[in-house]
Amino acid sequence: MKFNKILTIQAFMTVVFACSCTKKLDTVPIDPLVTTSATIFNNPVAYKEALAKLYASLAVSGQNINFTENDIQASDQGTACFLREYWAAEEVTTDECINAWGDGGLVEYHGGIWSDANLYVQLMYERIFVNIAYCNEYIRDVTARLGSLPAGLSVAAVNQYLAEARFLRAYFYECAMDMYGNVPFATENDLPGTFLPKQIARADLFKYIESELIAIQPLLAAPGANEYARIDQGADWALLSRMYLNAKVFTGTDRSTDCITYCNKILASSNYSLLPSYQNLFLADNNGYRNDIILPIAEDGMNTESYGDMTFVIHAAVGGSEDATNLFGIASGGWAGNRLTTTFVNRTFPDPSGNTDKRAIFYTSGQNLADVADPTIFSEGYLCAKFKNVTSTGAPGSNNTFVDTDYPLFRLSEIYLNYAEAVLRGGAGGSSATALTLVNKIRERAYGGASGDITSGQLTLNFLLDERGRELYWEGFRRTDLIRFGLFTGGSYLWDWKGNVAGGAATDEHLNLFPIPASDRELNPNLKQNPGY
Repeated sequence: MKFNKILTIQAFMTVVFACSCTKKLDTVPIDPLVTTSATIFNNPVAYKEALAKLYASLAVSGQNINFTENDIQASDQGTACFLREYWAAEEVTTDECINAWGDGGLVEYHGGIWSDANLYVQLMYERIFVNIAYCNEYIRDVTARLGSLPAGLSVAAVNQYLAEARFLRAYFYECAMDMYGNVPFATENDLPGTFLPKQIARADLFKYIESELIAIQPLLAAPGANEYARIDQGADWALLSRMYLNAKVFTGTDRSTDCITYCNKILASSNYSLLPSYQNLFLADNNGYRNDIILPIAEDGMNTESYGDMTFVIHAAVGGSEDATNLFGIASGGWAGNRLTTTFVNRTFPDPSGNTDKRAIFYTSGQNLADVADPTIFSEGYLCAKFKNVTSTGAPGSNNTFVDTDYPLFRLSEIYLNYAEAVLRGGAGGSSATALTLVNKIRERAYGGASGDITSGQLTLNFLLDERGRELYWEGFRRTDLIRFGLFTGGSYLWDWKGNVAGGAATDEHLNLFPIPASDRELNPNLKQNPGY
């Protein structure tokens, strides 16, 4: 159903990544029944299976479905997962999401009072860099074998695998650059255990990621030509578009023209089109919508068992009087944690009922839209009912706890909105007329016709920020968007419990970056802390 049942290769990867960290990578075991990284790649299937581990690191916590071998140490294995940590960093810290659990770390996240000892700051950092280490190890081992591949495996096929691994490494470095700024840096050329990574400047890391994404383009499959949930050229263009849109934050230099260039590549491809139904993009059978979802994180309730992937995103938003079994396909029940802030709903959706703009997929029964007086009371704030573990026909997913719903890492409508914003920011290679057309295409899907169309005079940067909120909420964009618009910190835009004050309070601009965790700085004297911490 999804990409090669990715968990079936977890035990195999324990051998590869544990053994290949030794200084002598060419060591061969005396016992022929012992498998190490020196022999595992004698099997042609291993090249793809090892690549699947890199994809799996987006969603799962470790080496098996019993949660006993996590890649990083955490008392709750769900918090050891990339997607859960990434989602919390981008959503719980903003006006979109407030959490009711009162967990240490999450309270500080939403209140903007985190430190370098914050658990979520640390786990996100560790997850990013262990994933980068896996990518480096794969690239190192496989590149060394290009001249002696086993029979039945072509150099072209393996080069494509390597390009996908390099994309994933670039993506993880992009997350590190966005969240932490100046970070430790290593590639496949740096043998683990032999050095302490130097810290790379944010702008220099941007150049490295950019060069990697450009270099691998000829090696990747054409848009739509790869297996579902595997990287192709369209995903590469989408990541470059996203990076260039945020380049001024990352480097100090506007790259709106380059953003438009890569948006145009996607717009020119006949492989992509908007799905008529917005809601169907977020259901258990959304793996059938690859013309709209450029790259997903694949999920399968029977084979990707995790409490930190889409299982977390769906369960954590379900509670109160919601029918978890029939409406959301999770008979095991919701976790009554995440819900929308009053500020976000009032700012973004003039009509939150969903009767006009069908993207307002909220659950309101028993929920209070008044200001959130107590973050731990789940009934304060509307609930996001966007993601569900049911299909477009209403059938439940394959598992009543772990979900089938894929996470859309890149969607076509993001590209439409990137294009429009880059045009408004002065980028060349696009047009205001096309920008307006693309935005209205998104709105016509949402409104079921032209009743929601806007005019050229209404297409402003402030409008686009709100439109991104309407189209992309709950999908891990909000922190980065608010920073780009200068609203994440400071006092010009307040929301429920910003600054850890009920009505919102100004916060300091140093919070635009997370701190380098104290645990890593203690181990690596090359690392300097971000300003303000």
